[in-house]
Amino acid sequence: MRTLTSRFLGYAILIFFSLVFLYPFVIQIANSFKTEADAAANPLSPIPHPVDTSSFERIFDGTQFPTWLGNSVLVTVVVTVGRVLFGSMAGYALSRLRFPGRRGLFVLLIGLMAVPPVVLLIPKFLVLNQLGMYNSYPALIVPLLADAAGIFIMKQFFDSVPVSVEEAARIDGAGVFRTFWSVVLPTARPALITLTILSFQGSWNEFPHTLVSVQDPGLFTLPRGLADLVSGSLGAGTQYPLKLGAALLATIPVAIIFVVFQRYFVRDANEGAERG
Repeated sequence: MRTLTSRFLGYAILIFFSLVFLYPFVIQIANSFKTEADAAANPLSPIPHPVDTSSFERIFDGTQFPTWLGNSVLVTVVVTVGRVLFGSMAGYALSRLRFPGRRGLFVLLIGLMAVPPVVLLIPKFLVLNQLGMYNSYPALIVPLLADAAGIFIMKQFFDSVPVSVEEAARIDGAGVFRTFWSVVLPTARPALITLTILSFQGSWNEFPHTLVSVQDPGLFTLPRGLADLVSGSLGAGTQYPLKLGAALLATIPVAIIFVVFQRYFVRDANEGAERG
């Protein structure tokens, strides 16, 4: 009886906190399908009355949402590929290669992870401006291609890979890069998928960096464009359906990527545990 009671309380607590976290998202979806009057009068109601989809038509016809979406896709894809490639290469170098200053470089990497990103905003602006990159696509992309957290994740994973995995490749005459690319990297699929998820989510939702890298509305990504909408660029009125509808559309790609890749990550992690 005590076990049944404990289990019931545990499920009740989980359900309660699940509702607490999910309810704002439910409100976002509901308000996206409301009329302007209904959203203003009943913003916390989870049921639209009546259901109205005109806000989504206005998102594509009355805002620069398609431009922001295209910019976000471009920046996110390039940054994600760059972070996975450079993060895995740098992580492998810190894990396997022996060179002067390796430990100091790793300590510096850990220290960089402890620095609040907001502290680097002004230096980023100054560097981009001096290099003539400000207000351009390279300004949006290049500073984000390398990520200290991604390098750390890959370095820690490569540390757990036995050196014996690489010995056969070295005996066959494979160089460092060939050993890394053909032997070690395929074993790092769980870490690569984790890094892909984090990189995609981080670059898709990146907002502070866009504040100091671009000023032209034609270069805005979704977070910067949505912030522009929320700040009142559309004029008078709350316009909750349009703003929350745009936020909903911006959330969908991240949710899809996370769900799809998480399935593969969990599967690979289980296979790795069984092999171990």
